[in-house]
Amino acid sequence: MKKNIFLTVFTLWLSVILLTGLFATAVAGQIMIGGLMDTTGVTSDVGKDYALGMSDALKCINEQGGVNGRKIKYIWFDYGYRILNAIEKFKKLRRLECVAIMGWGTGDTEALSPSANKHKIPYLSGSYSAHLTVPKKTPYNLFFSSDYSTNARACITAWFDRKWPKHPDYGKRKPRFACCYHFAHPYCNAPIRAIKDQARLLGFVTGEDVSISLSSVDARSQVIALKKIKPDLIWHGNTTISVSATIRDARAFGLRSDHIVNIWGFDENLPRLAGKAAEGVMGATPCAFFGQDYKNMDKVVASAKKYNPAIPRKKRTIRTVQAWCAALLLWEAMKRAENAGDLTGPGIMKKGFETMRNFDIGLGASPITFTSSDHRPTTGSLVQEWRNGGFHEVERVDLKKRWPDKWANEWLGW
Repeated sequence: MKKNIFLTVFTLWLSVILLTGLFATAVAGQIMIGGLMDTTGVTSDVGKDYALGMSDALKCINEQGGVNGRKIKYIWFDYGYRILNAIEKFKKLRRLECVAIMGWGTGDTEALSPSANKHKIPYLSGSYSAHLTVPKKTPYNLFFSSDYSTNARACITAWFDRKWPKHPDYGKRKPRFACCYHFAHPYCNAPIRAIKDQARLLGFVTGEDVSISLSSVDARSQVIALKKIKPDLIWHGNTTISVSATIRDARAFGLRSDHIVNIWGFDENLPRLAGKAAEGVMGATPCAFFGQDYKNMDKVVASAKKYNPAIPRKKRTIRTVQAWCAALLLWEAMKRAENAGDLTGPGIMKKGFETMRNFDIGLGASPITFTSSDHRPTTGSLVQEWRNGGFHEVERVDLKKRWPDKWANEWLGW
């Protein structure tokens, strides 16, 4: 009896050891990718859909074979848009030996940049700050979109080209310009220097900036301050909720200004929240809106329905598409690195990202190029306008083509 019990226990123990070994082998064959998302913080109005899109994309990539047959293990945390929390979660992801991290905000991304560089972990952020595009300073930071400064310059230029000539005062005076954003947040103020420079370049008269909280739903006092400036054009640097409130209150208080909006404030929710006040609002668009007819959009829409069927299609936005763009970019870099036999952080960077020349990820995004000396992905931005119930192209501004010397010699990194 004792012998039988011993054999039974031994057999069970051996089974556990074998299964544990098989599990360890399976995990060892996976590629660990980390994520830092904001689904509860002050940018969660755009962060939730981005987080959903990232999970959808990486699941779909695995269904398509992963990275040359190796599956991705994606582990992500909600850090609530708190920098200290992001630093703590980054350390956990590093201990899990993630070869790359999908990040989010500007403040935390810039704070984590030295750590990403030290540990040689490619860090693809939802922050498109131009500060992250200089490889000498931030060699492991990347994103797929044109940076905030490029987008802002493009929006100002498109308005100056297309709308200012139709103004009654055109030719009689210079256009007046003001900026509205949350002064305290790195994301909001990252492109301000470039914005003011572009305004001077085109001959605007610039008024004082007005600060409004990222979480604000009431902008009456800020609109009253803007009425004193009487701007012809206002730049909005917040996310969708506060931008919508500002535009709505501007209309209600009779502020007759045109509006241009940063990437994270210009999406399908803007007209839903701002109503009639959204008519004529222009913004930078790094990729297509959800469901638009572009390459790879069928996978985006199908994956959203498959993995999150409880969420209505109308609730998915361009934020899902932006996340997919980042995931597809990383996927391509990892495949190139794996083909070169070097699926490490440095390998993904040097043999993956920095080998890309006009790479097309589809989804309406501009072709992407990275070099060892310049991590600006693209040279301009598509500017669109909400008009008559839909988004319409205004102008695709190519800053490198229009100001080649400034692009090459002055604008990198700011």
